[in-house]
Amino acid sequence: MIDIRRLELDKSKRIIVVSDIHANLNLFVKILSKLHYTTEDYLFINGDLCEKGPKSLEVVEFVKELSEQSNQVFVTKGNCDILHRSVFNESKGIIPYMNRQRNSVLHEMLAKYDKIVDDFNSLKELGDFYRQYFHEELEWIESLPIAYETDDFIIIHAGIENIEEWHETEESFALHTEAFYEKAHLANKIVIVGHWPAVNYRAAHISSHNPVIDFDKKIIALDGGNQIKKDGQLNALIIESNNYSYTYVDELTHEMIVQIEHNDLTKRVGTVTYPNYDMQTIKREEYFTLCKNSNLGIEQWIKNEYLMAAEESMQCKTDLSTTFSSVTQGEKVRIIDNHCDGYALVKRENGEVGWIPKSCFVEN
Repeated sequence: MIDIRRLELDKSKRIIVVSDIHANLNLFVKILSKLHYTTEDYLFINGDLCEKGPKSLEVVEFVKELSEQSNQVFVTKGNCDILHRSVFNESKGIIPYMNRQRNSVLHEMLAKYDKIVDDFNSLKELGDFYRQYFHEELEWIESLPIAYETDDFIIIHAGIENIEEWHETEESFALHTEAFYEKAHLANKIVIVGHWPAVNYRAAHISSHNPVIDFDKKIIALDGGNQIKKDGQLNALIIESNNYSYTYVDELTHEMIVQIEHNDLTKRVGTVTYPNYDMQTIKREEYFTLCKNSNLGIEQWIKNEYLMAAEESMQCKTDLSTTFSSVTQGEKVRIIDNHCDGYALVKRENGEVGWIPKSCFVEN
């Protein structure tokens, strides 16, 4: 049975939930500042402190200190926080993973003592090193629960099994299950998860990394794709007086002001996300090509520069918005891609990611 800790919260206080920091200390500090976080708030951090970004150890230390400064900080494990287990269990897959993932807490721990993987003759030796020099950090991580439960919600990294006794969810499901929002659960309260980027659910909807908040399904999917998606963000869920809202921060810095209003009439929306890159061409236009997504069976308009020939079909090169946005004069947008013909890919303040004509930035 997974470690679930029951909490009784003072509902007059603000509740903040952040998930999937992924070693990005700068964004985590930035969102706490944006929220004007104080120790009077309840702060939940829902797993994946580590990996993908450059500062896993610093994030672990920072969050550990936060939890020591306030008894209203609650942290759960994520799958990316327990990679050391693969070393200790001498899993054959961990070395190939480390070779692929240069931004890893496992590398950071080695680098702190001027070591690299090749300095060790076996996984046992590598595990002994981690135990010797980082036992305090690893013990703290292992002390974290898998979930917290309150009267109103459950906070767990990836999800709960669709069973009456959800408390009997297997740890592997709780930490690793994919696309939980597309599943169901039998808990009688909201389940707040991270792990699976919210944008992955928006193949046929307006593209954004904002949380998915669905009170009918009793699921909130919070992962903003931070450090995983090029235009991803770190989301924070805010619960006050039983009202749910959110805010976000990201690393996009190139801002431009819209000079000419654009009202999109195409109503084209959607997102391409891994692994659904295979496309069948339907109609090519000057700037975009209408394609049928081979895996999903839906039509999507792909920017021509992002299409490439594959063996038997076309492929979208990477994750990509297929949304066409409207913008108003004087609106500030952040630029994701301004190198394509005719259109720029932008992110609006509301989190919407879409294409607008480059003429929006040119005064008459």
